[in-house]
Amino acid sequence: MSAKTYCGLRWFLRRCRTRLARKSSLILFALLLALFWASLYVSTLQAVDTDYDGVGLISALHHPRLERFVHPEDSFTIVMETYKRTDILLKLLRHYQLVPRLKQIVVVWNNVGERPPSQMWESGAGPHRVPVFFKEQTRNLVRNRMLPFPEIDTEAVLMLDDDLLISVPDITFAFSVWKRFSDQIVGFVPRKHETRTSGAYKYSVKAGGDFSSYSMVLVGAAFFHRRYLQVFQDQPRQVHALVDKTQNCDDIAMNFAVALWLAEQDGWKARPSGVLVKPAVAMQNLEEQARSGFMGLWRRPFHKRQRSYCLNRLSKIYGDMPLLYSKLIITR
Repeated sequence: MSAKTYCGLRWFLRRCRTRLARKSSLILFALLLALFWASLYVSTLQAVDTDYDGVGLISALHHPRLERFVHPEDSFTIVMETYKRTDILLKLLRHYQLVPRLKQIVVVWNNVGERPPSQMWESGAGPHRVPVFFKEQTRNLVRNRMLPFPEIDTEAVLMLDDDLLISVPDITFAFSVWKRFSDQIVGFVPRKHETRTSGAYKYSVKAGGDFSSYSMVLVGAAFFHRRYLQVFQDQPRQVHALVDKTQNCDDIAMNFAVALWLAEQDGWKARPSGVLVKPAVAMQNLEEQARSGFMGLWRRPFHKRQRSYCLNRLSKIYGDMPLLYSKLIITR
């Protein structure tokens, strides 16, 4: 090998090493930059409010810019009736802002003659991702929550009591279950009717909600199709009169309405009115935190007796007992 060739080879090798070193530096810089942005993203997620079992992570992932890609029918509306619990209501509204695929919240304001806290809500910590509509009522009726408000433009409705806090992951899971059972009530609270030896019906509540079978899913913590709001309105006048007289049993009447609608659609293959979802996180009842001291109607000493009366009255109005038993319990 000549000296000229040898020198040329050494120059070529040095140039290759220089280029490789530059490429390695660029790759290392890109990796460091990626690690920096990843750590910044994780820090942002951790900075999100996580007061409720870490659900802030879900809120961060459910960014408004991403919502444009969610089909309108792949969302739902919360309907919450409230009376004398404004402080708890505002807390629940903040919590449910974190729920993915929630399009809006309709608050049925039963505090007749009292202005809803619209300005208080809008001026509070925000901005609020999910709009809230306060629907003022002229009469304090328990069945006001069953009205087909025009703001409800989603197929799915999640009806919630105004003292109940359900974890965001459980709501998200229940919504996925409802999409498989969209003609039924999909919720967290089961009840059932029992038949006495006399033939009369008895309303049954098991301790801790531990049911081997059930025939109703209460709508105070449940998803259902918005069509059932109109189906409820179309029930006989005697049904509405019963609910207004007792200020109770609208949820039982809704189970009757759904069961009858399903029987008409299915014929002899009728389905139960509801599907039970077992929450992974225990639901919280916040009524004792209300400054008003107002306790739920279910605490009245005659509550169970009144609901047994409703079962028997509804079966007479319709001339039948349409409620069917189910043992289906879905868990995540």
